[in-house]
Amino acid sequence: MQTWQITFVDDHGVKTVELFTCEQEPSLEDAAHMIRSKLVPVAAELDLNDLEGRKPEPTVKILKDQNSIQILDISPSA
Repeated sequence: MQTWQITFVDDHGVKTVELFTCEQEPSLEDAAHMIRSKLVPVAAELDLNDLEGRKPEPTVKILKDQNSIQILDISPSA
């Protein structure tokens, strides 16, 4: 498995890098799920079925709108 670094701006406006291990490069939505699980674990348990199918990348949108977290980059870790 490969380690990926996901760069994002957290809810305090600080640029942060987290490392996650995945077999292939995570999509933006996958990265949002991983970040949400780590930073907002209670919200990660919520069911987003209401948004799925109607909005592209619902987790990305919720992280940005409700938690002020925006993913900037997904790249392989050195």
